[in-house]
Amino acid sequence: MDGPPVLFRQSRMGRGGRPFEILKFRTMRPGPGPLVTGSGDPRVTRLGARLRRAKLDELPQLWNVLRGDMSLVGPRPEVPVYVAARARDYRAIAGLRPGITDWASLVFEDEESVVRRHAADPGFYQRVLLPRKLALARLYQRRQSWRTDIAILAGTVAVVLARRQAVGGLGPALAARVREGL
Repeated sequence: MDGPPVLFRQSRMGRGGRPFEILKFRTMRPGPGPLVTGSGDPRVTRLGARLRRAKLDELPQLWNVLRGDMSLVGPRPEVPVYVAARARDYRAIAGLRPGITDWASLVFEDEESVVRRHAADPGFYQRVLLPRKLALARLYQRRQSWRTDIAILAGTVAVVLARRQAVGGLGPALAARVREGL
Protein backbone atom coordinates (compact mmCIF):
# COMPACT_ATOMS: atom_id res chain seq x y z
CA MET A 1 0.00 0.00 0.00
CA ASP A 2 1.06 3.58 0.16
CA GLY A 3 1.52 3.86 3.92
CA PRO A 4 -0.90 4.91 6.66
CA PRO A 5 -3.75 4.87 7.27
CA VAL A 6 -4.33 1.14 6.96
CA LEU A 7 -8.07 1.46 7.55
CA PHE A 8 -10.53 3.08 5.19
CA ARG A 9 -13.49 4.78 6.85
CA GLN A 10 -16.64 5.83 5.05
CA SER A 11 -20.07 7.04 6.08
CA ARG A 12 -22.80 4.46 5.41
CA MET A 13 -26.45 4.32 6.31
CA GLY A 14 -27.47 1.87 8.99
CA ARG A 15 -30.58 0.56 10.67
CA GLY A 16 -33.34 3.12 10.94
CA GLY A 17 -31.52 5.42 8.51
CA ARG A 18 -28.81 6.27 11.04
CA PRO A 19 -25.36 6.95 9.59
CA PHE A 20 -22.31 5.12 10.88
CA GLU A 21 -18.67 4.83 9.88
CA ILE A 22 -17.85 1.55 8.14
CA LEU A 23 -14.32 0.17 8.36
CA LYS A 24 -12.38 -1.68 5.67
CA PHE A 25 -8.75 -2.30 4.96
CA ARG A 26 -7.63 0.41 2.58
CA THR A 27 -7.13 -1.07 -0.88
CA MET A 28 -6.85 2.09 -2.97
CA ARG A 29 -4.63 5.09 -3.32
CA PRO A 30 -6.38 8.32 -2.36
CA GLY A 31 -7.75 10.31 -5.27
CA PRO A 32 -10.84 11.29 -7.16
CA GLY A 33 -13.03 8.66 -8.76
CA PRO A 34 -16.44 7.07 -8.70
CA LEU A 35 -18.03 5.81 -5.47
CA VAL A 36 -18.43 2.34 -6.97
CA THR A 37 -15.16 0.82 -8.12
CA GLY A 38 -14.85 -1.34 -11.21
CA SER A 39 -12.17 -3.96 -11.69
CA GLY A 40 -8.98 -2.56 -13.11
CA ASP A 41 -9.42 0.81 -11.38
CA PRO A 42 -5.90 2.31 -11.35
CA ARG A 43 -6.39 3.53 -7.78
CA VAL A 44 -6.50 -0.08 -6.47
CA THR A 45 -3.05 -1.22 -5.29
CA ARG A 46 -1.62 -4.66 -6.08
CA LEU A 47 -2.06 -5.77 -2.46
CA GLY A 48 -5.49 -4.14 -2.43
CA ALA A 49 -6.57 -6.20 -5.44
CA ARG A 50 -5.58 -9.40 -3.62
CA LEU A 51 -7.42 -8.32 -0.47
CA ARG A 52 -10.53 -7.51 -2.50
CA ARG A 53 -10.41 -10.77 -4.46
CA ALA A 54 -10.32 -12.74 -1.19
CA LYS A 55 -12.87 -10.36 0.44
CA LEU A 56 -10.34 -9.79 3.24
CA ASP A 57 -10.75 -6.02 2.96
CA GLU A 58 -14.07 -6.52 4.78
CA LEU A 59 -12.52 -8.03 7.97
CA PRO A 60 -12.43 -4.74 9.94
CA GLN A 61 -16.23 -4.70 9.70
CA LEU A 62 -16.22 -7.25 12.50
CA TRP A 63 -15.58 -4.19 14.68
CA ASN A 64 -18.77 -2.65 13.22
CA VAL A 65 -20.59 -5.86 14.21
CA LEU A 66 -19.22 -5.70 17.76
CA ARG A 67 -20.30 -2.05 18.02
CA GLY A 68 -23.83 -2.99 16.90
CA ASP A 69 -23.73 -0.96 13.68
CA MET A 70 -23.83 -4.11 11.56
CA SER A 71 -24.55 -7.82 11.77
CA LEU A 72 -22.87 -10.70 9.98
CA VAL A 73 -25.83 -11.09 7.61
CA GLY A 74 -28.08 -8.33 6.33
CA PRO A 75 -28.31 -5.95 3.39
CA ARG A 76 -24.97 -4.29 2.66
CA PRO A 77 -24.94 -0.71 3.95
CA GLU A 78 -24.95 1.92 1.25
CA VAL A 79 -23.47 5.42 1.02
CA PRO A 80 -25.85 8.25 2.02
CA VAL A 81 -26.14 9.74 -1.48
CA TYR A 82 -27.54 6.48 -2.93
CA VAL A 83 -29.89 6.01 0.01
CA ALA A 84 -31.19 9.56 -0.42
CA ALA A 85 -31.77 8.95 -4.13
CA ARG A 86 -33.92 5.89 -3.34
CA ALA A 87 -35.28 6.97 0.05
CA ARG A 88 -38.66 5.27 -0.41
CA ASP A 89 -37.05 1.91 -1.21
CA TYR A 90 -34.70 2.19 1.76
CA ARG A 91 -37.54 3.07 4.14
CA ALA A 92 -39.04 -0.35 3.31
CA ILE A 93 -35.94 -2.11 4.68
CA ALA A 94 -34.98 0.43 7.36
CA GLY A 95 -35.67 -2.04 10.16
CA LEU A 96 -32.94 -4.39 8.98
CA ARG A 97 -29.46 -4.11 10.45
CA PRO A 98 -26.93 -3.94 7.59
CA GLY A 99 -24.58 -6.88 7.29
CA ILE A 100 -21.14 -7.88 6.15
CA THR A 101 -22.72 -10.26 3.64
CA ASP A 102 -26.10 -10.78 2.03
CA TRP A 103 -27.71 -12.38 -1.01
CA ALA A 104 -26.60 -9.48 -3.19
CA SER A 105 -22.99 -10.10 -2.12
CA LEU A 106 -23.36 -13.63 -3.47
CA VAL A 107 -25.39 -12.89 -6.61
CA PHE A 108 -23.03 -10.05 -7.53
CA GLU A 109 -19.88 -11.64 -6.10
CA ASP A 110 -17.92 -10.19 -9.01
CA GLU A 111 -19.60 -6.77 -8.95
CA GLU A 112 -16.38 -4.97 -9.86
CA SER A 113 -16.29 -6.73 -13.24
CA VAL A 114 -19.95 -5.89 -13.89
CA VAL A 115 -19.31 -2.23 -13.05
CA ARG A 116 -16.24 -2.21 -15.29
CA ARG A 117 -18.20 -3.62 -18.26
CA HIS A 118 -20.60 -0.70 -17.88
CA ALA A 119 -18.01 1.99 -17.09
CA ALA A 120 -19.23 4.13 -20.00
CA ASP A 121 -22.60 4.47 -18.24
CA PRO A 122 -22.03 6.47 -15.01
CA GLY A 123 -25.62 5.89 -13.85
CA PHE A 124 -25.50 2.10 -14.28
CA TYR A 125 -24.99 1.30 -10.60
CA GLN A 126 -27.89 3.47 -9.42
CA ARG A 127 -30.21 2.57 -12.27
CA VAL A 128 -29.56 -1.18 -12.62
CA LEU A 129 -27.54 -2.73 -9.77
CA LEU A 130 -28.97 -0.82 -6.83
CA PRO A 131 -32.63 -1.72 -7.57
CA ARG A 132 -31.65 -5.40 -7.88
CA LYS A 133 -29.77 -5.26 -4.60
CA LEU A 134 -32.78 -3.64 -2.94
CA ALA A 135 -35.06 -6.38 -4.32
CA LEU A 136 -32.76 -8.98 -2.76
CA ALA A 137 -32.84 -7.05 0.54
CA ARG A 138 -36.66 -7.12 0.49
CA LEU A 139 -36.53 -10.86 -0.26
CA TYR A 140 -34.18 -11.31 2.70
CA GLN A 141 -36.59 -9.32 4.87
CA ARG A 142 -39.46 -11.68 3.93
CA ARG A 143 -37.39 -14.84 4.43
CA GLN A 144 -35.28 -13.75 7.37
CA SER A 145 -34.49 -16.66 9.68
CA TRP A 146 -31.49 -18.33 11.23
CA ARG A 147 -31.59 -20.88 8.37
CA THR A 148 -31.46 -18.13 5.79
CA ASP A 149 -28.54 -16.50 7.62
CA ILE A 150 -26.67 -19.82 7.78
CA ALA A 151 -27.27 -20.39 4.04
CA ILE A 152 -25.93 -16.91 3.22
CA LEU A 153 -22.91 -17.38 5.51
CA ALA A 154 -22.20 -20.79 3.92
CA GLY A 155 -22.47 -19.24 0.46
CA THR A 156 -20.10 -16.48 1.50
CA VAL A 157 -17.56 -18.99 2.79
CA ALA A 158 -17.83 -20.87 -0.53
CA VAL A 159 -17.23 -17.66 -2.48
CA VAL A 160 -14.30 -16.62 -0.34
CA LEU A 161 -12.67 -20.05 -0.44
CA ALA A 162 -13.41 -20.98 -4.02
CA ARG A 163 -14.14 -17.63 -5.69
CA ARG A 164 -16.77 -19.33 -7.75
CA GLN A 165 -20.52 -18.79 -8.09
CA ALA A 166 -22.38 -19.39 -4.84
CA VAL A 167 -25.94 -18.23 -4.36
CA GLY A 168 -26.61 -18.99 -0.68
CA GLY A 169 -29.99 -20.67 -1.04
CA LEU A 170 -31.34 -18.48 -3.85
CA GLY A 171 -30.86 -21.16 -6.47
CA PRO A 172 -29.09 -20.72 -9.81
CA ALA A 173 -32.30 -19.86 -11.68
CA LEU A 174 -33.18 -16.90 -9.43
CA ALA A 175 -29.58 -15.69 -9.40
CA ALA A 176 -29.56 -15.78 -13.21
CA ARG A 177 -32.84 -13.82 -13.40
CA VAL A 178 -31.48 -11.17 -11.02
CA ARG A 179 -28.34 -10.74 -13.15
CA GLU A 180 -30.30 -10.84 -16.42
CA GLY A 181 -29.17 -8.29 -18.92
CA LEU A 182 -25.89 -7.41 -17.22
